[in-house]
Amino acid sequence: MTSQPNDDTLRDMHRRMVRIRHFEETAGKMMEDGKIPGALHLYVGQEAIAAGIMVHLADTDQITSTHRGHGHLIAKGGDFNRMYAELFGKATGYCKGKGGSMHICDMDLGMLGANGIVGAGPPIAVGAAFANKFKDNGAVAVTFFGDGASNEGSVHEAANMAGLFKLPIVMVCENNGYGEYTAQKNHQAIVDVADRAAGYGMPGVVVDGMDVVAVYEAAGEAIDRARSGGGPTLLECKTYRYYDHVGVRGMGLSYRTDEEVMEWKKRDPIDLFEARLSEQDIMSKDDMAAVHETVKGELDVAIQFANDSPMPDPSTLLDDVYYVA
Repeated sequence: MTSQPNDDTLRDMHRRMVRIRHFEETAGKMMEDGKIPGALHLYVGQEAIAAGIMVHLADTDQITSTHRGHGHLIAKGGDFNRMYAELFGKATGYCKGKGGSMHICDMDLGMLGANGIVGAGPPIAVGAAFANKFKDNGAVAVTFFGDGASNEGSVHEAANMAGLFKLPIVMVCENNGYGEYTAQKNHQAIVDVADRAAGYGMPGVVVDGMDVVAVYEAAGEAIDRARSGGGPTLLECKTYRYYDHVGVRGMGLSYRTDEEVMEWKKRDPIDLFEARLSEQDIMSKDDMAAVHETVKGELDVAIQFANDSPMPDPSTLLDDVYYVA
């Protein structure tokens, strides 16, 4: 059983959550102002999941992400400068300005990529987990997908293989209640995606995705099980995205009510966690405010870095596209 997080771990998770929140809020506003091209799928509201899981992982552990992937990379230690440069389409970005929001990756951190294809991450993670087991290197793969993606054949096939071969993988369903604009009740006959785990031969666990400590504890057990040879786990985190499927609009949407949004915001993962840290005398309000201000300063530096970076040279258009053995 995973031990309770110590004070340093709690402060670590807090900083990861704050970094995600401010990065996403800032990026969303810049997109709205036309300063970032293309569409952004924001992770705001779901920060507890990425933070509670990534704190258990080393750089040698792999993750695969989704179209809503900024939070995963940030929680795993992603660099603000390179992330913003990528969103700006600059040559100094993670993918040299060619991938954009939905394809950010960092192989040095074990981040095998965000993915614009719904349900495409789990098969990649299963491949990584298979390699880890074959090499007996002790590494674990974690794959993230949403409730909508859980209906995709690629996710079922990946879970089936993970269970069959007892691979060192944790399959994390970030259930925010909507597959794009469709409520879960309108695309699934079940309430808990974790119920499907029995069909794959693995444990299914449901956790409050707005509570970072609850995520930490459940993820710790699943990761320990995978790392020790016990096989995979389907971990379903119940959560909520504050904004629209794309962009920064949160209220006045046709497919969900303002009242629903406000009810979920009453359980904001950062607010809840900061109240807990204060009550337990782990961080003072001044300590927490300092973290927020430090992160905002880091973002100012990253945005300036992105602004000052060059655009990709047209001559590099086909670089990194083809590999010749």
